Amino acid sequence: MPFAVGARTPPPVQPEPVEGLRKVSPSLLQSVIGPAGPIQRRAMSKAITLLESTRADHRAQADGLLTALLPHTGKAFRLGISGVPGVGKSTFIESLGLYLISQGHRVAVLTIDPSSTVSGGSILGDKTRMEHLSVHDKAYIRPSPSSGTLGGVAEKTREAMLVCEAAGYDIVIVETVGVGQSEIAVAGMTDMFVLMQLPNAGDDLQAIKKGVMEIADLVVINKADIDKNAATRAEAQITSSLRLLGMHGNPDHATHGALWQPRVLQISALLGQGVDAFWSAVTLFRETQTTNGRLALRREKQALAWMWERIDAGLKLAFRQHPAVKELLPQMQADVAAGRIAASTAARNLLIAQSWQAPTAIK
Repeated sequence: MPFAVGARTPPPVQPEPVEGLRKVSPSLLQSVIGPAGPIQRRAMSKAITLLESTRADHRAQADGLLTALLPHTGKAFRLGISGVPGVGKSTFIESLGLYLISQGHRVAVLTIDPSSTVSGGSILGDKTRMEHLSVHDKAYIRPSPSSGTLGGVAEKTREAMLVCEAAGYDIVIVETVGVGQSEIAVAGMTDMFVLMQLPNAGDDLQAIKKGVMEIADLVVINKADIDKNAATRAEAQITSSLRLLGMHGNPDHATHGALWQPRVLQISALLGQGVDAFWSAVTLFRETQTTNGRLALRREKQALAWMWERIDAGLKLAFRQHPAVKELLPQMQADVAAGRIAASTAARNLLIAQSWQAPTAIK
């Protein structure tokens, strides 16, 4: 057994040493916040790779790097774009990115690619789809694997956004994997959540379903040039559903204030039609939410949610690495697989082993 009968005091646990800023490479930090160019883009990639690493010494360096970068962040506008697979997110982001660059902006794009549940690998092919934007010197595109993280984003997407902001990119776009009704994590880390839809995406009932629709700040119907009648019907259905959700939602948990009501736009990303109207709507949203203070409040809530999310992840990692849990885990897994013990009982056994709160495991 991993613990003796009658034991009441857990053995001393040596905390993992964290070196903090002392381990941060000054050259990496200065290159990220330094002048724009190939050196900065390489430094950004190295910094994000460091943040995504699971090695203990890399995590300590990453914490120090984030602390050093924080004073240089917060000035960019964070735009989350989501939608079902095949809706044209990558094509739209390339058209939007090139348009924004022509308006004098620097654009960073964080794309999330689904990881295979069989091999664990990811294609990471979004840069191939954005062949013009990916080679522009005022754009930075970083594909990352989802690695099993739910919500359509990667585990370190928030940290990667801070790196892009510190590097001086004033527009940061997060493109999620193709999502359903509940995979809405990107809305919890961006200033504006854009949902892309297809003209023939469903009937009236589908348009009114709650979940991803009720938190969208802007809905875009892409490929409107293929079937204009279908796009017009979809616009009417989605507009009606958004109005209904706004009327009957819980005002204490409302996503939008009285000064902004979500709207629906038709675009054709392939032809570049409607991109200017889209950005006009985004600009109006940013100005409105900044004026009424909801944008600052949104970021405060997101920062706190990020803290608790990392606490949850850290507790799970510490649980798996606990010596008592590691000793008992093979037995519990074998018993559950063979049907000798319920999964809930096995989980309770492991939690007891980790907490040292009982003399013996439950049988």
